[in-house]
Order: sequence, then C-alpha cells, then structure tokens
Amino acid sequence: MDNIWFQSALWMFLALIAAFGSLYITISAALFEIVVGAIAGNTVGLPLTPWINYIASFGAIVLTFLAGTDIDPHVVKKNFASCMTIGLMGFFAPYVGCLLLAHYGLGWPWPQAQIGGIALSTTSVAVVYAVMVETGYNRTDLGKIILAACFINDIGTVLALGLVFANYNMYLLIFAFVTIVVVAALPWVVPWVFARIGGRASEPEIKLLFLILFALGGLANLGKSEAVLPAYLVGMALAPFFMGNKELQLRLRAICFAFLTPFYFLKAGSLIQASALVTGAGLIGLFLLVKMATKFTGILPLTRYFKFEPREGMYTTLMMSTGLTFGSISALFGFTNHIIDQTQYTVLITAVVGSAVVPTLIAQVWFQPKFEPLEEDA
Repeated sequence: MDNIWFQSALWMFLALIAAFGSLYITISAALFEIVVGAIAGNTVGLPLTPWINYIASFGAIVLTFLAGTDIDPHVVKKNFASCMTIGLMGFFAPYVGCLLLAHYGLGWPWPQAQIGGIALSTTSVAVVYAVMVETGYNRTDLGKIILAACFINDIGTVLALGLVFANYNMYLLIFAFVTIVVVAALPWVVPWVFARIGGRASEPEIKLLFLILFALGGLANLGKSEAVLPAYLVGMALAPFFMGNKELQLRLRAICFAFLTPFYFLKAGSLIQASALVTGAGLIGLFLLVKMATKFTGILPLTRYFKFEPREGMYTTLMMSTGLTFGSISALFGFTNHIIDQTQYTVLITAVVGSAVVPTLIAQVWFQPKFEPLEEDA
C-alpha cells in the first residue's frame, strides 16, 4: 500500500482499537497498542516506511522527555537511596544473568553475549511512564520513585553499551559537553523565556522545547548515542518548572499520547514475528525468564529493605522488569554492527518486546497498589 493517507488511516485505526480496548479491559492503552501491533504485523502487515519510523522515534523522544518532567526532585531526594540502589540492581542483576546464560549456557562468544546481557538489562521508561499516566501513579511517591529508578537502570545500559563497544570521537565529546551545558542552563533560562513568549495560540514555548530536543538528538546521533538520553535529562532538569506549569505539560501530553506514541508502540509490537515465536520460542522464553528472575532476585528484597508494602514491592519489581526502547536499541546496535546475526537479533528483540508485555500485564491485573495522590494533586 503506497498511499500515505491510507497508511496513516490504518495506523490510527489500530491505535483507536487499542484505545477502545483499554476502556473495556482496564490495562494500559500502550500495552494494547503493542499487542494490536503484533497481531496486525503478522496478519495484514504494517508498512514501516521512513516517515512512520520517524514519528515513532519522535514519539519515544517526547514520551521520554515527559517522563523526566514527572520526576519530582523532592521525592527523589527524600528517597535517593531506594531510587539509586533499585535502579543499579535493576541493571546489574539481569545484565550478569543474561550475559552468563548467553555465554556459558548457549555458547555465544563474549561480544554476542555482551549484547544479549545489555539488551535485556533495561527497563522501559516509555512503557512505565505511559502506564503511570494512564493509571495516575505518576502523581504518587511510588510512581516517581519507579520512574527515577528506571532512569538509573537505563543509564547503566547506555554506559555499558558505550564502554563495552566504545566509539569515542569528537562528536561524542561535543554532544556530552553541549548536553551538560544545556541541562545546567535550562532551569534558569526557560522560566524567563516562557514568561515572555508563553500563552499564545502559536505555542512558541512548545516549539522551543521541540527545537532543543531535535538539536540535542542530532548531536547524539553524530556521537553514536541515542536521542532519548538527552530528552530524559532535559525533562528532569525542567521538572521543577513543569510542576508549576501543569497546563503546558498536559498540552504536550495530549500531543504525545493522541498522535506520536501510538506509532511507537504499534511499531514495537509489529517487530514480533510469529514465525520467530514458534522456531525460537524456547530461547525467547528462556531469556525472558532469566531477565525477570534476576530482576526479582535483585529488586524485590530491596523493596522489603526500604519498607515498601508487599503489593508496592511486587508492582515496583514488575515495572522494573519491563524493557523496550533501550533494549531494542542495544539489539539493533549489535545486529547493524555485525556482532550478532539475524537469528540472535530476532530472539533478543522478541524477548525485549515480550518483556514490555508480560510483566506489565501481570502488574496491572494483579498487583496495582491503591491510588494515593500526592497532596498537591489531591
């Protein structure tokens, strides 16, 4: 199907089906979109054209930025030890577990095993944040702790990919320097600028934010990094500002959830190949099992140590067991750089997408904690 408008209509029709499904079955629309994408990708086929890939990537960037704006610095400061230790354990436990499985259990050479360990060490900020917003948990202490821990977890993944398969160049240094400067300056510059340009129908403040995200994303691409990383950092830097400007955050969220993220989640689901599920079901299930088992072994005891309620501890552990964006990026990096082959890539990418579905579904159906909003939101 070459007609761009029919392609657009197909993708939005699937997004609408997922939205209706989430109304009648109380699980996240993002999760529904992944499942619908998988079904459509293996039946009618979904066209992954350059413009669709672009919108999906942009959706991931904006969603990650919004996740950063919802991280309350006061909550993180108060719970710094739990955020940091849960996040670090969320990375190291599955990284080591899946690395050892791939090398000693499956006989993969060390570079291939490293890709496997890194790809399955992640959480999914995109999935977790979408679930938090739809359920309201982003307005709770627990939700903000989980989002902060997800960030620490994925920083570990990014650093591991960079250190193990380093590609240092001048662009990477420029990207790092500019990102640090921008993140440090934005909390001072944005309130002053927005006070002068905000409140207009042309939405210049949103255009300025997109400009910053695009520019940093371009530098990240030149430095062989990922655009979602500076987006998260910028969002975190502006979190105090957005706490006092909820209307702007809601307008951005409406743009993101109505148009951008459906392409991202539907595309993620379409990457699941039915044939791969059949031929590689054993390996896919094994990697997914080891990822979840190591996450539980590492994180659940920490939730007990930090005095989470049992239901909150299970919910936190399951949310930290998800994976999508950085897991997909890591697997694709290994494949495009000829570190892993097509079969290994298919196994890893399917396990990664599976980890976006299985723990999220379990968490939402059986372990949702009681909703207790923060006082300023009550």
